[in-house]
Amino acid sequence: MKKLQGAHLRKPVTPDLLMTPSDQGDVDLDMDFAADRGNWTGKLDFLLSCIGYCVGLGNVWRFPYRAYTNGGGAFLVPYFLMLAICGIPLFFLELSLGQFSSLGPLAVWKISPLFKGAGAAMLLIVGLVAIYYNMIIAYVLFYLFASLTSTLPWEHCGNWWNTERCLEHRGTKDSNGALPLNLSSTVSPSEEYWSRYVLHTQGSQGIGSPGEIRWNLCLCLLLAWVIVFLCILKGVKSSGKVVYFTATFPYLILLMLLVRGVTLPGAWKGIQFYLTPQFHHLLSSKVWIEAALQIFYSLGVGFGGLLTFASYNTFHQNIYRDTFIVTLGNAITSILAGFAIFSVLGYMSQELGVPVDQVAKAGPGLAFVVYPQAMTMLPLSPFWSFLFFFMLLTLGLDSQFAFLETIVTAVTDEFPYYLRPKKVVFSGLICVSMYLMGLILTTDGGMYWLVLLDDYSASFGLMVVVITTCLAVTRVYGIQRFCRDIHMMLGFKPGLYFRACWLFLSPATLLALLVYSIVKYQPSEYGSYRFPAWAELLGILMGLLSCLMIPAGMLVAVLREEGSLWERLQQASRPAMDWGPSLEENRTGLYVATLAGTQSPKPLMVHMRKYGGITSFENTAIEVDREMAEEEESMM
Repeated sequence: MKKLQGAHLRKPVTPDLLMTPSDQGDVDLDMDFAADRGNWTGKLDFLLSCIGYCVGLGNVWRFPYRAYTNGGGAFLVPYFLMLAICGIPLFFLELSLGQFSSLGPLAVWKISPLFKGAGAAMLLIVGLVAIYYNMIIAYVLFYLFASLTSTLPWEHCGNWWNTERCLEHRGTKDSNGALPLNLSSTVSPSEEYWSRYVLHTQGSQGIGSPGEIRWNLCLCLLLAWVIVFLCILKGVKSSGKVVYFTATFPYLILLMLLVRGVTLPGAWKGIQFYLTPQFHHLLSSKVWIEAALQIFYSLGVGFGGLLTFASYNTFHQNIYRDTFIVTLGNAITSILAGFAIFSVLGYMSQELGVPVDQVAKAGPGLAFVVYPQAMTMLPLSPFWSFLFFFMLLTLGLDSQFAFLETIVTAVTDEFPYYLRPKKVVFSGLICVSMYLMGLILTTDGGMYWLVLLDDYSASFGLMVVVITTCLAVTRVYGIQRFCRDIHMMLGFKPGLYFRACWLFLSPATLLALLVYSIVKYQPSEYGSYRFPAWAELLGILMGLLSCLMIPAGMLVAVLREEGSLWERLQQASRPAMDWGPSLEENRTGLYVATLAGTQSPKPLMVHMRKYGGITSFENTAIEVDREMAEEEESMM
């Protein structure tokens, strides 16, 4: 690559349009300076990677709980409305940015260098999330190995980790079908297995005294990072093949669990509880906020994963179609997961003789306490337990691939000549450093640190980043400009629906979410444990640090310019000279001849010579050029 650039500097080059094909010798017209960055190797790689990224652990343990606590079937009304207002438009915006520029979350801010701090904030957020997210995968691996036995270890009391409060709820009902004991004073074997054996929380006094490292968890975390590293070893060329399995196999297991669940006695009781519409809940602002939050986090907007994946697309990939496939597929998957989960919870409710709402839990408790307990009530319980945790493993891994690929891509795009040739080594260093930082999560008090990271790493800071991105693209760069870029890329301009959402509806909704999260702020807690003030302050600072990246980036961008403060702001907010499509042949209008080492004043003509005619996308390029010429004439 460097030799090629040096050749351009040493030897005068005849402009490409003035050369005949015989003059060009063996020069490959497809050669470009971004060729070593890599691309998806198959047509479905990108689509399956996006599906795997969006469909994650939250679809199993967050959506079903939020649905039944916020109106059951009525919750689907605000859920799909928020999907239309926030989810789909912001998803399409992030994909468009990545595909148009073929750049990661940092370098993409050539679109407006003043806001490069938003890219740095994305990296900070996704780095913190990747550390604790892989710890959850380590828990899944722990349970996966524990399921490889004839009798599940959390099925009975009487183990060294059990206490006197342990009660095997199954089989304790009297002749009237009710439990004679007060369940509130007892603990299930699965709950004590989770808290006292897996987490070993009794060895910690709180977040300030984490205790000793749990070596079994430490090894599971190491295995999780080894798996992730091996899958991203060659970037999207390797992870793009792995997702063919990790993004599709969970649906097969989910279907098996769904069929098994709905055939259980009492399953209808759980499904009815899950979906019974309670329309009076729609009068509460909390339900609408919960729906927006669920959409916001489940689609992974603002983490940079979507932008990174799209940056490896070909320039004319139909991301408009892909947006609707992924976003609607994610929503349908969440609803199906609810059926699978609540059918089993209905069965548990009937077996235990308690209402469904006393069985259901939110968060990791559903995956590591309630559902494992339900598995012990089924015939062939180790088999169903293994399937469930294998599904969680595949759901979690492809999301983790996206987090790591985002970090690696962003940094290598900033320093391409140093890091791209050593991408494997750099990826390994990232995995090792994150593993070491995650060791605190494997201690006796590791769950307290995990909860703190989960509550603050991607909370209000993520909303600030997405709002900033939306406003920078539509207001500073310009909505007309952005739509013209999409027209050049896809052959059509986004309609009124997308423009209205980008300009008004999406930022306003996110701003309302941000205000709501600040006004309704509640300190973190884990069960009955309340976090000390210093831990709360640490969490708040964690969220504020990502927000502070934005003004810090603005300060750096302004200091790099010359002139008065206003002139510096104007210059820093304008797109960089080399902003635009990465391949010279895709550049037209403002983007002509702005790439380093470019030869052709009209890449469109290169297309015509190569393909012997004008395709639909070249027609689009001609149309864009004409529009821009007309605008320039009207301004003169």
